[in-house]
Amino acid sequence: MTGPETAITADLVRDLLREQHPDLAGLAIREVPGGWGNQMWRLGDDLAVRVQRMDPTPELQLKERRWLPVLAPRLPLPVPTPVRFGEPSARFPKHWTVMTWVPGEPLDHGTISRGAHAADTLAAFLRALHVPAPAEAPVAVDRGAHPRDCTAGFEKFLQAVGLDDLAADVRAVWADAAAAGLQEGPPVWVHGDLHPANVVVSDGTLSGVVDFGDLFAGDPAWDLAAAWVLLPEGTASRFFDSYARADESSIRRARGLAAMKSLFLILMGQNGDRGLPGGKPHWGPAGRAALDRVLKGV
Repeated sequence: MTGPETAITADLVRDLLREQHPDLAGLAIREVPGGWGNQMWRLGDDLAVRVQRMDPTPELQLKERRWLPVLAPRLPLPVPTPVRFGEPSARFPKHWTVMTWVPGEPLDHGTISRGAHAADTLAAFLRALHVPAPAEAPVAVDRGAHPRDCTAGFEKFLQAVGLDDLAADVRAVWADAAAAGLQEGPPVWVHGDLHPANVVVSDGTLSGVVDFGDLFAGDPAWDLAAAWVLLPEGTASRFFDSYARADESSIRRARGLAAMKSLFLILMGQNGDRGLPGGKPHWGPAGRAALDRVLKGV
């Protein structure tokens, strides 16, 4: 935690801008609800200030600073792009970054009504992102592995959620993913954390992708799981047809990873209901709906 002596407020954000980017300090500042590792503040109409909060190191922000300017020009959806850097100072001991604002409503507070359009849009975005990554690209620390190497984490989530009536079916999906073949080809760029709070929607469809702090080079199945985690029921097949690069093993791995991500969303919802730190009450229904889609395979 930053502590009460460095509570992140609009006044603090304006002070930091005055110190390091005074030409931006006169713009309107509005808090963006939510966030965990970082707190977001709107800055004028077109910018946002991303302030390191719970993340113990600046690594995730520094990763976005390094790689988003490389990736953004070739992506077909808006993504936040760094435009100014804020460095630790006596006023505030953590990193902060001024980024472009991605308009739209986070999916965890919105809905997708144009499912086919959203499936095609997500597929086009991931086709553009999932290209071979350079040797110096970041590697994953706590994600990115084959499902069979993530079974302990999967079981931890499943037991914590306590879905006894569904446990056998969920484990069957996971076992199939763990038995699937390895990724073929070189590591590709992977967003790594596609869930309803990290995409935005407008006019009933996907309109942007945010929070690239977990960006890594690895198995695209970690993103392909979004076919069930993000998209409405009945659109996963269309997504994979449009994506057109996923073999059977990739789809099996993706479905298992979608089950694990769904369990995580349910758990965060339960934590929110209990008032625990980091809990998100509205994530529970989204996670349960995603898990239903995973179990149906649609």
